Formats: sequence, C-alpha cells, structure tokens
Amino acid sequence: MTRLKAISPDEATGKTKELFDAIQGKLGLVPNMMRTMGNSPALLEGYLNLSGALSHGKLGAKTGELLALAISQKNNCDYCLSAHTFIGEKLVHIDASTLQNARNANAADAKTDAILKFANVLVNKQGLVSDADVDTIKAAGLTDGEIGEIVGHVALNVLTNYFNNTANTNIDFPVVNAGQLV
Repeated sequence: MTRLKAISPDEATGKTKELFDAIQGKLGLVPNMMRTMGNSPALLEGYLNLSGALSHGKLGAKTGELLALAISQKNNCDYCLSAHTFIGEKLVHIDASTLQNARNANAADAKTDAILKFANVLVNKQGLVSDADVDTIKAAGLTDGEIGEIVGHVALNVLTNYFNNTANTNIDFPVVNAGQLV
C-alpha cells in the first residue's frame, strides 16, 4: 500500500498543475512517481530540472538508463527498476541482457563498465571516494566533466530511489523486483 498520495492530474492546481501539464505534453501521461512528487511542486520541479539537464550531458541516454538500473538495484527500488527497465527497452532500445547486466554494474563496453562500477563505489562509500577510485575512473578514459555527470546521475537516482521507497509508490510499469536479480 502506498504511503504518500499520488495526485490525480485532473485535481492538480497551481505549480503542480503546470508541471503535470508539461509532463503530460511530453510523455502523454503523468507517471505515479511524478504524481506523488506533485505533493511538493518544489521537489517535482527540482527532479525534472536535474533530470532534464543530465539528459543533455555527454554520457547519453543509454548510459543514463544503465546507471539508473545499477543504482536502483543497490537501493532496492522496485519502482525505479521497473521504470528504467521499461524505458531502457522500449524507448532507448537496449537489449534485455544489457539491462540485466547493468543491475550488477556490469557492461560489455569497458568504458560503460567503469562508469557503472564507479557509480556503485559512490553509493557504497556514500560519496566518500578515494584518490584511487577517481584515478581508476580517469584511467578508463573519463573526463572530469563526465565524472561530475556520474555523480549527478547517482544523486538523481538516489533521490528517486529514496522517494519511491519512502512513498511505496504504486508501480505503473511492468514490475521488476530488486530481489529477482539473476
């Protein structure tokens, strides 16, 4: 059972209605996570702004989805695993094996693999990475800007993972459970 109420787009007012209208226009619907975030327009707007900014980054949509899966698996967020598996497969066209491997922070491409592993290090160490951790990701060919973007993706996904785990958001995508990792 959900712990925080999802606002119906038909009942939204003020800034929340503005944001819902923009989401509806872009996606054709307002997903339950965003409907629930709509209780705090400041939170929803902050999430949308950071997500939008990172979508224009150098790491790209595919890597962003793989990062979301790795981080969501670490944080046991079934909502985000479900959403990003669906988005990764249907919108970004990532094959099922690649999506599954990302949940274990593994990728066939060496650079992507290093990115996913660094994201896990960030989560495990709560951001308190060592010089060696940063040297390892730089040795994989990542720039300072790309490393910053990885930190941004981790922060964005920790936000959504913690939010959905707190709200117990009703999953409106085909369900993927953190406990069902192969």
